[in-house]
Amino acid sequence: MTEVTWREVAPGVHVRRHEELKLNCGLVVGSERSLVVDTRSYRSLGQELLGSVREITATELVVVNTHAHYDHCFGNVAFRDSQIYAHSGAADDLRRTGEHQRRQVVEHLRSTDRGALADEVEDTEIVLPFYLVEDDTVLDLGDRGVELLFAGRGHTDHDLSVAVPDVGVVFAGDLVEEGADPAMEDAYPLEWAPTLSALLDKPAAGLADTWVPGHGRVVDRSFVESQAGQLAAMAERFAEVLGTGIAGVDSLANAGRGLGLTEDTLRLAAVRTLELRH
Repeated sequence: MTEVTWREVAPGVHVRRHEELKLNCGLVVGSERSLVVDTRSYRSLGQELLGSVREITATELVVVNTHAHYDHCFGNVAFRDSQIYAHSGAADDLRRTGEHQRRQVVEHLRSTDRGALADEVEDTEIVLPFYLVEDDTVLDLGDRGVELLFAGRGHTDHDLSVAVPDVGVVFAGDLVEEGADPAMEDAYPLEWAPTLSALLDKPAAGLADTWVPGHGRVVDRSFVESQAGQLAAMAERFAEVLGTGIAGVDSLANAGRGLGLTEDTLRLAAVRTLELRH
């Protein structure tokens, strides 16, 4: 197995891609404070991430959870002495769904003969983010500022991205995916494309050409624009079917074919779209 190491994608800006779920975590190093983007899936993985951060910087740490899915925030317990930022909706969602997410993960791990990992997830305390934002917010790291950006509903109703304007980098969380389709289970399929376009247009992200997805390889701006276009085309086709008044999962999924999205993704998007109409 390839050793997991930090990759510096711009001066003082690092990405660490993990084998589990191809998850990306970020580190932005400042002169007085450094920012960690997402914390992994359970206590020991969070502790391992913290240890790797300390190999790069001894500065005070602040943390951002891009959203409330377990793989991005259950490692918070390892960073409980730091300021942990998120959108207010992330704290609400984690408070409401955290134990349900835990049960789902544990059941999956046990069903795939990974009992030791299931025990670790069961034993991990869920630590809520407690510095909550609802609008774009600047964090001062000493010699540089980073911007927490909220552009609207997409992968969830509370996705935060992290822009590092001085070097043109954006950590997009799961608003952008590489190597797999955008995940639709609790998404807003008809709103995702406008949200992504709004994020691309924000001043702090407008010149950025290094984009770090929540999972997969680091991409450029054209990749993000292409994914926004794909999601916009799906939403347009869904809207046409919804306008007929006889929309169902099959008809919506059929309408989305040919866009490069898998059948499973289209059906999940269809189900979610219909859920949101009720």
